Amino acid sequence: MPDLVFPSNFIWGVATSAYQIEGAAQEDGRGESIWDRFCQQPGAIEDGSSGAVACDHYHRWREDIELMRELGVQAYRFSIAWPRILPQGFGRVNRAGIDFYQRLVDRLLEVGITPFVTLYHWDLPQTLQERGGWTARLAAEAFLEYAEVVSRHLGDRVKHWITINEPWCASLLSYQIGRHAPGYRNWYAALSASHHLLVAHGLAVPVIRSNSRGAEVGITLNLKPCYPASPSAADRDACRHFDGSFNRWFLDPLFGRRYPADIVADYQTAGYLPAGDLPFVQDQDYATIAVRTDFLGVNYYDRAVLRNTRIPEVQNEPRTVWLAPESEWTAMGWEVYPQGLFDLLARLHFEYQPPKLYITENGASYRDELDGRGEINDQQRIVFLRDHFAAAHRALTLGVPLVGYFVWSLLDNFEWDRGYTQRFGIVYVDYATQQRLPKRSAHWYREVIRTNAVPLDAVASPLSS
Repeated sequence: MPDLVFPSNFIWGVATSAYQIEGAAQEDGRGESIWDRFCQQPGAIEDGSSGAVACDHYHRWREDIELMRELGVQAYRFSIAWPRILPQGFGRVNRAGIDFYQRLVDRLLEVGITPFVTLYHWDLPQTLQERGGWTARLAAEAFLEYAEVVSRHLGDRVKHWITINEPWCASLLSYQIGRHAPGYRNWYAALSASHHLLVAHGLAVPVIRSNSRGAEVGITLNLKPCYPASPSAADRDACRHFDGSFNRWFLDPLFGRRYPADIVADYQTAGYLPAGDLPFVQDQDYATIAVRTDFLGVNYYDRAVLRNTRIPEVQNEPRTVWLAPESEWTAMGWEVYPQGLFDLLARLHFEYQPPKLYITENGASYRDELDGRGEINDQQRIVFLRDHFAAAHRALTLGVPLVGYFVWSLLDNFEWDRGYTQRFGIVYVDYATQQRLPKRSAHWYREVIRTNAVPLDAVASPLSS
């Protein structure tokens, strides 16, 4: 079969986040984040670890940029650690933090790699959490100050900005489900947090534009295409509710449609929200959230298959995600479903019409181990990437304005509540020695980037090539 050739200006990149790779948690004036505190809670992290050292990227960033250069990576999406810039969340600027990211950006540009900066990838300063975290409007106001400081110092060189990464995770997963920092379990707190995250995004966009002339600015959402488990009306309704609470709750206000009325009604019926107007919404908030953006970032990992059923551990909530039909699963327990990426991209294009789309994260965790030759032959990951790249290519043929693809992740790293039990990287990290070793998928990806085409046979090039 012929290779799938991508547009000549298509961007191939890799992605990371600060808390997952940087380490140096108590160095050079960095303040405490909610993840530093959360990792101290017994049982919060699967293996009892933390991001205190992680991949030691704070000291090894030159080596990591060289890895990217050797792989031919065209763009690098990374996040800024808010506590490294403003240790108290606002006020005093930590010059050492600014200097670190300036050196990082300068070196990326020297070797021809375009920086894509994410301002918030979940590491809220602990001082702000103690004043309500994202449940309080203060966090959105502090984020505006943080965005102004970072964009003022980096805006002359960084021309691609992502305000917030995955607000669903930073609100519902963190304030209601409790699996992520700060580990709360309160519906109202989660919904107010989701709103303040979106307000923070809207406040920051014009400030970034002012400090970074000619830059493009957007937000990244983790989205799941969802399908009813059967044609029954009950399962279709479960699918409606999941889509509304997971996808439309964020997409609709960002694209000027306010929060979906059916989901507001569901939450009010369940007692999660009071009747009437939403108390956390102030005048002009919807206009602020719907500020014009240049792109939408999409993080895609799997789909949701919905059956209407009640489970004991979710009180008052009759809808839950069931395991999909017989399928392939990653080590993370996520279904491999490339068709979902095509379905999602097509839906976003035809229903919301963003001017541009980037896949800002896509990847898979597998049980990567060294073979007898000291190599990591992660053929499963190669096939995973090939099939998802092919789904993206098919979306392009429909006219979807997809302009770039960032593989998650460059490095094996701290995988949040799963600790170091999962390996998403195309580069293996020995956490004891901090040695980096490109996996076979990294070399395969290098050829994809070099040729701007995806070989459909997914045969990896030799590691020595």
